Amino acid sequence: KRAGGSDIQVLGIGSDGHIAFNEPGTSLSSRTGVVYLTPSTIKENARLFFKGKESEVPTRALSMGVGTICEAKKIIMLAFGKNKADAVKGMVEGGMSQFCTASALQAHNDAWIFCDEESASKLKLRDYYAWRSATKLGL
Repeated sequence: KRAGGSDIQVLGIGSDGHIAFNEPGTSLSSRTGVVYLTPSTIKENARLFFKGKESEVPTRALSMGVGTICEAKKIIMLAFGKNKADAVKGMVEGGMSQFCTASALQAHNDAWIFCDEESASKLKLRDYYAWRSATKLGL
């Protein structure tokens, strides 16, 4: 069993580039623990899960740390919608930084990103990534 406790991690990405509630500024070597949610994450989660009631969204969460996530054998990232375009660009084509915790996936040996046209719209090498993925999958 891997230290991260999982052979496969399935993740989403926040509009600010965070993964698993590891908000911008979180160390890329962070471990599992309690984290505090930013106002933007609270607002986004209120919209998605609490009928818009921000007062009902917890201000803290238990999160698998970025370092722990990156110990998984395989990582699958899902990103959909135009509000994720900047985050996807930062994750894939930006520098690795704690300001976009998803950028840590650049150093992972087996990370797959599945996104729609809108979330991929700001990628400079979008066509290359699609070709490379299709080639690796034998499509």
